[in-house]
Amino acid sequence: MPVSLKKGQKVSLTKDNPGLKNVVVGLGWDINAFDTGGEFDLDAAAFMLGENGRVTKSEDFVFYGNLVHPSQSVQHMGDNRTGAGEGDDEQIKIDLTKVPAEISKIAFTATIYEAEARRQNFGQVANAFIRIYNEETGEELLRYDLGEDFSIETAVVFGELYKNGAEWKFNAIGSGYQGGLAALCGSFGDRIRKDNKKEKIESTGGQRYVSQLTKRAESKSVKR
Repeated sequence: MPVSLKKGQKVSLTKDNPGLKNVVVGLGWDINAFDTGGEFDLDAAAFMLGENGRVTKSEDFVFYGNLVHPSQSVQHMGDNRTGAGEGDDEQIKIDLTKVPAEISKIAFTATIYEAEARRQNFGQVANAFIRIYNEETGEELLRYDLGEDFSIETAVVFGELYKNGAEWKFNAIGSGYQGGLAALCGSFGDRIRKDNKKEKIESTGGQRYVSQLTKRAESKSVKR
């Protein structure tokens, strides 16, 4: 039986599953019937964080515009633009054996695309959840149902995987943010600024220009 978590609870993934290697993190949600003038499009992402809880380089942000981490340890399985249907809306695969030594935790988030322009927020989202299952056996290891405690937030941290000695544990977080992706990046150590249709990411590892706005427009339009 999978472990059902409440907000703030922590559980070990590997203590009772020795040799666990490949897991899939599934995030899901339903959209309430509100007329906001546009379709809902939620985007899942993973932030790979160091001991200080911050990213050190832009590649540590894995999302639909950067699907695979250079280490091959984290892979985003692609953008679901509608959230329709049962089960996971978006998935992120993790190879625990390939996570770089300098990464101590992986935070799993969701943001609403163009939330401000479309007058949308997580108060209009229902039945949000995160679950983790063993990719090799299909066995669900844990599940956290977030409930409906959000109102004006446009970004949510669902939970995080983190190292605890030789173990990998999961923490059910369920924290909301106003300000969408920029707020999350600010929390995790990246500061995003628009600069000639690019977003400038500044972190402790230096400065990089990442064409996220261009990638966002291209990746969204291709799926229409």
